[in-house]
Amino acid sequence: MTKDTRDKPLPKLLVVEDDAGLQAQLKWSYEDFEVLVAGDRVSALALLRSEAPDIVTLDLGLPPDPDGVSEGFAVLDEIMALKPDTKVVVASGHGARESALQAIARGTYDFYQKPVDIDTLGLIVRRALHLHRLEQENRQLAAKVESGEKVLGRLITAAPEMVKVARTIERVANTNVSVMLLGASGTGKELLARGLHDASDRTKGAFVAINCAAIPETLLESELFGHERGAFTGAVKTTQGKIEQAAGGTLFLDEVGDIPLPLQVKLLRFLQERVIERIGSRTSIAVDTRIVCATHQNLEAMIADGRFREDLYYRLAEIVIRIPSLAERPGDATLLAKSFLHRFAKEMNPAVRGFAADALAAIDSWPWPGNVRELENRVKRAVIMADEKLVHAADLDLAAPGEDASIALNLKSAREQTDRKVIRHALARSEGNISSTAKILGISRPTLYDLLKQYDLQT
Repeated sequence: MTKDTRDKPLPKLLVVEDDAGLQAQLKWSYEDFEVLVAGDRVSALALLRSEAPDIVTLDLGLPPDPDGVSEGFAVLDEIMALKPDTKVVVASGHGARESALQAIARGTYDFYQKPVDIDTLGLIVRRALHLHRLEQENRQLAAKVESGEKVLGRLITAAPEMVKVARTIERVANTNVSVMLLGASGTGKELLARGLHDASDRTKGAFVAINCAAIPETLLESELFGHERGAFTGAVKTTQGKIEQAAGGTLFLDEVGDIPLPLQVKLLRFLQERVIERIGSRTSIAVDTRIVCATHQNLEAMIADGRFREDLYYRLAEIVIRIPSLAERPGDATLLAKSFLHRFAKEMNPAVRGFAADALAAIDSWPWPGNVRELENRVKRAVIMADEKLVHAADLDLAAPGEDASIALNLKSAREQTDRKVIRHALARSEGNISSTAKILGISRPTLYDLLKQYDLQT
């Protein structure tokens, strides 16, 4: 066994074989594994319990029945009962066809007829390991959704498009550059801004958010920069603005495109000099605040129309991150819906346990023009109004999809460019279970494995 130079634990392979010569040959054939060897049922099950191997190669002809298969099948049954996630590769020379059918029916991953070809068996073992890791990752993802655990602070996603966004945010989090988040309403821009703040070295400071479109133009300057007592009618005390409140932390300017031109000049001065003046004061106050902004508007078009300052744009948009819509994040609608249902049911209607099949199909097929916000609202309303344990499509006020939606989950008729989206939808609907995913797609597990590898969908 060779050591991994990165000190990363090697995957464990249990070889259950009573032939001492073959034991030694197999043991030294897998340099990328920690190989464990057992010659009978008792030692095999002891290692299974203590070491929890990822993969088992199992000879069906074990003592006290070396010329039969009864002892080997007894070991296989106990492995499936104790560690059903373990991938078992069965090898036997006894009644190969009949034994193979029995082994598959009892849960084995693959079957190989003796005499053993080490190279071919090695390919099967590595393929089994890859599938085992995929299933582990999908179970972990499903567990995160069920427990409410998120990535990047509060973000739930399995879509590579959003994972890329999260990785970009993580990379820029500990810099002081201004970040602009561009995306449609309801895509989670504030959630991502909070994630950026939480991942930065400013996390001990405050995260302050202000929606520039929701505050009247006459009050927005005071909200941002603060005011002195007596600066205007109603200013009965000195008040800090949002910029000061975010000192040492992060200020999130949502819908920054709605800031009026005169106020854009004052904001630009702050970004250039990092000082502010409250309304009614001539005293400059230095403020160290990280600016993150967001908008659903086309700022470049607004610049061309003279409604947004170009110099301010480049100060705010040192890093631009585009947020995909929910329709562009295959599988995420299902994951998010399950997370919302879990949270709302706990708070409002504990009798609700999950989604019916028609609801999951409707969630998959709906375009979600209102993005995550629309999905959250529909699930919340459905949980409150549901009369049964399962939420149906009608509870979500969505029509159950017709024949076209079911055809969309048949890979045999889907075009290659849609395979990724279809597989992600199926994985999300089955909560990452490979066997269920393969059944939904109408393909075998080995074929699904090949597609996952081909489209690099293992992470």
